[in-house]
Parts: sequence; structure tokens; C-alpha cells
Amino acid sequence: MHIHWLQHVPFEGLGSIAAWAEKKGHVLTSTRFWAGEHLPDPAGVQLLVVMGGPMGVYDEDEYGWLRDEKAFIRAVAGHGAPILGVCLGAQLLAEVFGAAVYKNNEKEIGWYPLAGTDSGPDWLVTLFAGETEVLHWHGDTFDIPAGGTRFCASAACANQGFIIGDRVIGLQFHLEMSGQDLSVLIDNCRAELTPGRWIQSERDLLGRTGDAIKRKEILATLLDHLQAATQS
Repeated sequence: MHIHWLQHVPFEGLGSIAAWAEKKGHVLTSTRFWAGEHLPDPAGVQLLVVMGGPMGVYDEDEYGWLRDEKAFIRAVAGHGAPILGVCLGAQLLAEVFGAAVYKNNEKEIGWYPLAGTDSGPDWLVTLFAGETEVLHWHGDTFDIPAGGTRFCASAACANQGFIIGDRVIGLQFHLEMSGQDLSVLIDNCRAELTPGRWIQSERDLLGRTGDAIKRKEILATLLDHLQAATQS
């Protein structure tokens, strides 16, 4: 399977998604917007992964490639390829599918519990049953697109994940980051770690890893589902 992924800044990569793709023997290609790279033919993408970044979906004047990226996502979706969006990627999916993206009431940065909503397909409800501690790092949020279903939430942000049909999934939170990935993110975004009700200190961020095994299992299940969707 050909997986294409979109990178907005050099310090936010695929994380453990890359290991999953390698294990499955998939072909990985990328567009690094920060390096001025061009987008491929959307018809050749079998699975699209849209990663995070500190910019907002509305920052088109500063990041002109956002317009092209949104058009590309729309084209890939039009061809029926599955799409996974993470953090900024989920916000981009929300906007492309017609929902509003805006500032959350408060920034959410840290290891906080995520709870399922008992909505969505049975496999997704089961996957997010109970609470899972995951990494959050965002200031924006989104409405759920028309035709989409919200499947998880946190105390600081009601809309944490959505699914549209069986092949478009948006995750506001991070399942893919290792401790090293988080260290790199902190090095580049340390200025955001200002006191706040839902902002942990650098020490707390690095001192807590959450349930790494459960996060890896959830991520693999999501990716396996999207892989299966390419064959349906």
C-alpha cells in the first residue's frame, strides 16, 4: 500500500506510525511543506496521513501552502482513499469536511485522560471504552463535520476525535509520540508551556508517559482499520 503523509514542521513526524508502516511492508512517501516540497497526484495515494504543527488552519496568509493542502485532502477524499488526521491534521480534516475550527476555551498541553463517548461503530466504541491517558498539545478545537460522529472527549476539550463513514478519522490528541518525539516537540515549542489549568510543566510532561502499550494498541487498530478500508 502506498501511504503518503503531510509534514508541516520538521519537529513533528510520524512517530510510531512509521514503525507500523514498515512492519506491514507499506511504501511511505511524504510532502514536507516546510521544505517547499510539492504534492503528488492525489489519485495515487492509497492512505493519507496528515500530521500536526503549531500553525492554525486559518493561517493561510502566512502559510500559503495551506490552500493547496486543503485542496489536496479534498481530492484524496474524493478518490475514496482513507485519511488519518492528527492534531492540526484533524483540524484540517474538520475544515475540509465543512466544520468550523476555532480557539478552544483553554490550551490543553499534557498527559490527560481521554474518554469514549459510546458513539460510532461498535469497534470504535470498544477501542475507546473507559479512559486512556494520552498526550494533548493544542490550542484550537473543531466542530464535528456533518455526517461525522464524535467518539472521544476530554475534560478540557469536548471534541477529541471523529470518524466520517468508515475511512476518515480525525484525532485531536497524539498516540504516535515516543518520549524522544515529545522531547523534540518541547525543545521547539517550550514557549507555550505557560501556567494554565490544562498545561503541565516540562518536568511533568517528560516524567509521565501514560499507558504506552495501550496507546500503541489503539493506534495499530486504527491504522489496521484504515488499511482494510483500502481493500473494501
